[in-house]
Amino acid sequence: MGRDLDIFEGMSEASEATERLVGDFEMPNQFIPNLDEYSRIVLFHSGGKDSMSCMLYLLELGIPAHRIELHHHEVDGENPEHLMDYPSTHNYMEKVAEAFGMPLYFSFRVGGFEREMLRENSGTAPITFTRGDGTVVTMGGERSKQSTRRKFPQVTADLRTRWCSGVLKIDVGSRLLINDPRFTDGKTLVISGERAEESTNRARYSEFEPHRADNRDGRVPRWIDHWRPVHKWTERQVWQLIKKWKVTPHAAYWIGAGRASCLLCIFGSSNQWATVRMIAPEQFMRVANYETEFGYTIHRSLSVIEQADRGEPFEAALRWKHLAMSKTFDMPIFTENWILPAGAFGESCGPS
Repeated sequence: MGRDLDIFEGMSEASEATERLVGDFEMPNQFIPNLDEYSRIVLFHSGGKDSMSCMLYLLELGIPAHRIELHHHEVDGENPEHLMDYPSTHNYMEKVAEAFGMPLYFSFRVGGFEREMLRENSGTAPITFTRGDGTVVTMGGERSKQSTRRKFPQVTADLRTRWCSGVLKIDVGSRLLINDPRFTDGKTLVISGERAEESTNRARYSEFEPHRADNRDGRVPRWIDHWRPVHKWTERQVWQLIKKWKVTPHAAYWIGAGRASCLLCIFGSSNQWATVRMIAPEQFMRVANYETEFGYTIHRSLSVIEQADRGEPFEAALRWKHLAMSKTFDMPIFTENWILPAGAFGESCGPS
């Protein structure tokens, strides 16, 4: 850890650049629901900057930390040998929750990304999540349609073919809300960090609406609203708030990525694939071999090897490889000498 702390010391030029690029946070004038009417606040937190700014904004609004539940969907499921995600993300979320004194819940599709991708004449796997009473539950999958994937998610806004987001995150979140009895008691506010600036598709999202798991008029009522508090924010505002709280960002931003999506995100640019090949060669080749086995590439016309050949690794990647690829996040969550990570305002290839 000492090595990481030393990196920030004496970096006056980096600090000056941070002040020039980011500036100070000012509370935005925007819609805020009546937060006092909710029995609980559920924040789907990826570990990335946008969900982090949602969390910090709730604290700015005066919400006590213990009222904010952090829920993280693990893309690779329970598999300790990661294929798609950053190995350090799990521990990063644990340390964030501990540092802020917030409850943390993990959930996942059994077998994660790889099992779903390799599905052949079988149904979608069940999900595992932790209920509010602390019991770990695995359920679902019995009624899912028998079908075959054996193909990577495709680069599109359509969640039927870009199945990673829908199957491993959105559906997992909805099912835990539906199947934990505590969500039938009182009102629940679900928060997520989509921003209009990210894409034309996300710009069409509603800032506030009933959540897809809402059932307020059903036989067993379940009142769940969905608020996207940073929907109209710019990336600059997001970094301003993180800077104000001096929170150390996710490893993705230190290696040079503009988003904390999967390490091997299907939307990755040529430079991102070149970076992955350099810092995670085993995972990279597993993906490349799967492309060959399936006869389908992630990109519509280029293999990941061809994409990597066209790109250049991020300059900061080797310096911060240990942080991204370790299963522990070996930096303090609060950093007094806060500087902007290399990936800020950089390449942000992601869902359209």
